Amino acid sequence: MMRVLDAAMDILTFVAAAVALLATPGPTNTLLATAGASGGVRVSLHLLLAELAGYLLAILILRIVLGPALAAAPLVGHVLRIVVVLYLLHLAAALWRHGSGSAGDAQPVTLRRVFITTLFNPKAIIFAFTLLPPEADAARLLPFTIALGLSTVTIGGGWIVLGATLRRGLGRAVPATFGYRCSAAALALLACVILAPALALP
Repeated sequence: MMRVLDAAMDILTFVAAAVALLATPGPTNTLLATAGASGGVRVSLHLLLAELAGYLLAILILRIVLGPALAAAPLVGHVLRIVVVLYLLHLAAALWRHGSGSAGDAQPVTLRRVFITTLFNPKAIIFAFTLLPPEADAARLLPFTIALGLSTVTIGGGWIVLGATLRRGLGRAVPATFGYRCSAAALALLACVILAPALALP
């Protein structure tokens, strides 16, 4: 009985931490909010599948492949950080161009873009090495994986609804390009925050 209660408490603690982490503004949430603002809730819900797939694949790669590599060669971590920063800057530039009207009328938030952004999302590192039980087998990880999936879809959906709600509320006073520009600025700022530790002087 005590073992069951301990397992339940572990899951509840994980869910609380996962929700807090997923709710924090980041690159994926920025894209989901932008999608909600530009296309509405119903049109954007399919993006949650890309977010979930991105997180699960990133965690799998981090735990099985990059975890041992990071332990053996810290330089791999610096390279990974630079790759993430470069992609975030590329994404920020794409959203900024779309906000200026030079990218055409195509929807900038696609399944592919959400998937790749989530794949490089630093939050996956926290899930892989901090929140999920270390050295756990597949059977023990299953309930945590289910909890992560439900939390991801719920919080991601909340960001889509938030973007759509803000767009409806401010649509007449704020041009649509403003949302893209804000999203681009947020991603560029996040890239600088991620890169800063690597540039810090000893």
